[in-house]
Amino acid sequence: MTYDLTLQKRLAGDVLSVGPKRIRFDPARLNDIKAAITKTDIRGLVRSGVISAIPVKGVSRVRARKNAVQRSKGLRKGPGSHEGKATARAPGKDLWMAKVRAQRKFLKQLKDDGVLTPASFKQLYRRSKGGYFRSIRHIKLFMNEHNLATREAKGKQ
Repeated sequence: MTYDLTLQKRLAGDVLSVGPKRIRFDPARLNDIKAAITKTDIRGLVRSGVISAIPVKGVSRVRARKNAVQRSKGLRKGPGSHEGKATARAPGKDLWMAKVRAQRKFLKQLKDDGVLTPASFKQLYRRSKGGYFRSIRHIKLFMNEHNLATREAKGKQ
């Protein structure tokens, strides 16, 4: 025996604030459901558990969490995962700031340790600001080539 329960599904959807497709009826109580033609009747059946809403199916986050753990280890970051240019992934300004800050920190350390005279410090600092040096290693090479380290500092090393 089949019943047309579209009205009841629609009313139950309104009562439970879900779509009609997510309404579940208890198959043993279809006669009671058929007799329910008002929202009040439907609310009574919802309270007694005859009508219920099917829970929403979500997208599983298991794979996403697993991949996030791998990325935190530095994996899954190869060329196949790159979207955008290198300058988009790490903007040129950020790279520049990191490089110059490291160079300035290095030069300040040398000045505080007495390795550099104020004049040579100023010269190297300005070259660093102008983008002359590629890295801290480049500063060291430049200092060795031009004998910018003071004698007293050489004796300490």
